[in-house]
Formats: sequence, structure tokens, C-alpha cells
Amino acid sequence: MKEITVNRKDVYCGYLLLVNKDYPLKLFDIKEENLSRIQSDVYLENRAASMLRQLLNELKAEKKITAVSGYRSIKEQEEIYRDSLKENGQEFTEKYVALPGASEHQTGLAIDLGKKQENIDFICPEFPEEGICQEFRQRAADFGFIQRYEKQKENITGIGHEPWHFRYVGYPHSMIIRESSLSLEEYEEKLESHGYEENPLIYQKNGQRVEISYLKVTDGDIQKIKLEEDTICQISGNNKEGIIITKWQGR
Repeated sequence: MKEITVNRKDVYCGYLLLVNKDYPLKLFDIKEENLSRIQSDVYLENRAASMLRQLLNELKAEKKITAVSGYRSIKEQEEIYRDSLKENGQEFTEKYVALPGASEHQTGLAIDLGKKQENIDFICPEFPEEGICQEFRQRAADFGFIQRYEKQKENITGIGHEPWHFRYVGYPHSMIIRESSLSLEEYEEKLESHGYEENPLIYQKNGQRVEISYLKVTDGDIQKIKLEEDTICQISGNNKEGIIITKWQGR
């Protein structure tokens, strides 16, 4: 057996962080070595960047789809929010621009994409539901990405429909979210009912079994997770009150 120790700080790290106006980021800074350049001045967290490159390469879309905006520092988000208020007004800004501290872009896990063309809107880039953009959308979950802000989920996410905004959550979470037509908010809430060592959520595909469960972690609390030696496990905080444990078994 092997053991993983987790504590409260782990609640605020990982690929499954829920970041919105109700759950702003607790940890703002990302180390430079944890970011990879996608193109020009657009960066993503290393794993998210690698999977995005693989997806674009598989679709042969590198010259058809462009990265518009990736990781943003708190200062950059403040400037974008302030500039949008000035140029577009409060209603537009509240619909399409997250408050500083509550933006997924600050995690390095979110990417805004646009159809490559001469003029691209930085806030609302064109990413239509057809052609290569739709092909990207249909394959995104296979590479760990979800379209984060769906039209039918606006009342849950608090953000307007953004067909250009994709968020890396990792596999198989991306597949479960897509297949169940859930927002990230709904998925995180669903996982809280699958307590660790009680009733894990089971996902099986292509001979592989994945167990996903939730563990609440309070201040000052240290939890030990025991695993079989050959079990692959990933821990992510939810940016709320606990961690999500993902265990892979089989091929």
C-alpha cells in the first residue's frame, strides 16, 4: 500500500478548481515554469497546453484556429475588466468578463479560441458551431477540455454564452461533464454526493475503470489516502471545501 497526505491547501490547487464570483481564487500566483507558450504571448498551464497542442495537431487546425487569450495575472484581469467597463458598459462586462480574482484565466487552465482571420475580437472572438471550430468542439472532451459557458447554463454559471471559451479539467471528467450535459458547477455539486470510501462515481470506457470520489478537508485537517501500489491517482481541490480523488484501474 502507498499513502498520499492532503491538507487544506490542497483544496485550492488542481485541474478541477471551480472558479466563479462565489468561489474566487485563493492562490493567484502561478510559477513561470508551470506555464507553456501556446503562441505569441498566450500561455497555458503545462498539461493543458500539451493537450491543446495535441488536439489542434490531430485536427490539423494550427493554421485555422488561433489562441486569443490564455493565462492572465490578476493585474491583467483588472485591466481587461476596467477597459471593458469603459468601452462596453457594465451590462456587457458583467456578462462576458469575470471579476478580477474570479476569472478562470487566472488558473492557466482556460483558453479563448478564435477562427483565424484578419480581425479578431479579444473579448468575444468568433468561434462558430460549424467547420473546423465545431470539429474542435466535438473532440475537446477527448483531450480533457469542456466548453465552459453554455447558453442553457447562463443562470448557473453567471456568465453569458461563450462558444470560444474552453476549460481544461482533465479526462475522464471532461467526458462525464459532456455526456451528462452538466456545467462545471453542477458536476462539482454532483461529486460531493460521492464520498471517499463510501460510494465513488464509476466511469468505465475501453476496458478502463475510473473511480471518482470527494473528501471534505477542513482547516487544520490532515487526511491520508491509502492506495494500492499499482493504482494511478490524481488529487484536485475544488476551491470550495474539499478535494476530488480520481483513481484509474485497468488499461
